[in-house]
Amino acid sequence: QVQLVESGGGLVQPGGSLRLSCAASGVGYDYYSIGWFRQVPGKSSEGVSCINLKNGRAHYADSVKGRFTISLDNGLNTMWLQMNDLKPEDTANYICAAIVLSEHDSCLLNFEYEHDYEGPGTQVTVSS
Repeated sequence: QVQLVESGGGLVQPGGSLRLSCAASGVGYDYYSIGWFRQVPGKSSEGVSCINLKNGRAHYADSVKGRFTISLDNGLNTMWLQMNDLKPEDTANYICAAIVLSEHDSCLLNFEYEHDYEGPGTQVTVSS
C-alpha cells in the first residue's frame, strides 16, 4: 500500500527558501516516477518536478528551473524539494505524487493529472 505524506510548508518572504519533504512508503524502483505538483484554488494544477525512477533523470517546470531542486534517498523513503528564491507566484499547496506506469519520455508530462497516488499536500505561502 502506497502512502505519501508531505511536510515542510509554511509562510516565507519573497526571496526566501523552504525545504519540503515527502515521506513515502510502498513506492519501489519498479514504479515509473515520483515527484511534486502544486495546486492553487481556482487555477489549473502544475507539475513542478519529478524523478524518473527508471533512469534517475530529474525534470523541472520552466517556472521553477534553476530555483528548485528535487532529491530522493536511495531507499525511496524520503523525497525532498529544495525551493530557493521563492516568489509570490510559488504560493500553492504542494503535493507529492507517484506514477506506476507511463510511456512518456518526460515524467513531468501531465504529471499533475496522470499520477496514481498522491499525498494531502503541504501549503507554501510566499508573501511579505
